[in-house]
Amino acid sequence: QVRLEESGGGSVQAGGSLRLSCTAPGYTFNSCGVDWYRQAAGGQREWIAYINYNDGATYADSVKGRFTIGKDDRKATVYLEMNNLQPEDTAIYSCKIKTGFNLDNSWCLFMYEYTYEGQGTQVTVSS
Repeated sequence: QVRLEESGGGSVQAGGSLRLSCTAPGYTFNSCGVDWYRQAAGGQREWIAYINYNDGATYADSVKGRFTIGKDDRKATVYLEMNNLQPEDTAIYSCKIKTGFNLDNSWCLFMYEYTYEGQGTQVTVSS
């Protein structure tokens, strides 16, 4: 059983920065792709960033140039560095992984496919 844990959320003023972390106690994200999503109160869930098993990154247009996704040296943490935060970035942010094989025949955690997602961490940006 994999438990994803997000941390680093909080309240900041517009223009401020936060760094979110996603961990899976007992596991590392070596050979894993990890997504970050967010959901504002009353809104739909929005995909915002993805880092693949080879550490390549993609971003939603809404955060491109402001947010950076990455893995720490041990691959034990996937972080989301968020700069120039705006009130519209206020949401619960969560991370998600899908286990199973990658294109290069490496695998993320387990050889079978399963999706895990954390409970999320609240980010509030005031104007």
